[in-house]
Amino acid sequence: MAGHKRGRRRGKRRVGWTPFETSFCPRDGAEMEVRLRVEEVETLRLVDLLNLTQEEAAAEMGVSRKTFWNDLKSARKKVAEALTQGKRIKIEGGSYTLK
Repeated sequence: MAGHKRGRRRGKRRVGWTPFETSFCPRDGAEMEVRLRVEEVETLRLVDLLNLTQEEAAAEMGVSRKTFWNDLKSARKKVAEALTQGKRIKIEGGSYTLK
C-alpha cells in the first residue's frame, strides 16, 4: 500500500503556547524551507528558553522522556539546518492540544 505508515499513530502533545509568527526567513528570502511542528517549537521553548529539564518538560507535555527527546532533537536539527543553510523556517501542523 503506497503511502501507508507503519507503527503507532503519533500521540497528541500538550502545548502551553502557540507562536504568533509562523514563518521566519533570511533577509534575502529563501526558496527552500524547513517545517517545524508546533510541538517541536514547544520543546525548544520549554528546555532552551524556560530552562526546564527534559523530565520536567516531558511531564508538562504529557509524553515520555524518550518521545520528548526525539521531538527536541528533531527541532534542533531543523533550526540548525535553517540557520546554516539559509532556509526559511515554517511552523505548522503537528499533533497537539492547548493546555
